[in-house]
Amino acid sequence: MKLVISVISDTDASPLLNGLVQKGYRTTKLASTGGFLREGNTTMLIGVEEEQVDDVIAIISTICQSRKQLVTPIASLPGPAEPFATYPLEIAAGGATIFVVDVEKSIKV
Repeated sequence: MKLVISVISDTDASPLLNGLVQKGYRTTKLASTGGFLREGNTTMLIGVEEEQVDDVIAIISTICQSRKQLVTPIASLPGPAEPFATYPLEIAAGGATIFVVDVEKSIKV
């Protein structure tokens, strides 16, 4: 048995959950927070048999596409606040980070 751990954008969580359930996969959804943008992420835990791993990764890859996003960095000023201009930056957001780990034992009670 394998555990697929997928860290995704909050915006992709519902479509991914629906896509996995439609294919018969059960998943546990956890709220998490990203370090770079400090925005909400979702971590999905999906327990599957080894031969199902590629199908689960394909579903995640199809639904959780990387996309461009504009962010405005927040500058911290050392002294009194003075007027300053920040410019939006275009970054890649979304997508998924996927880990596949061996499961020694799985128990459902």
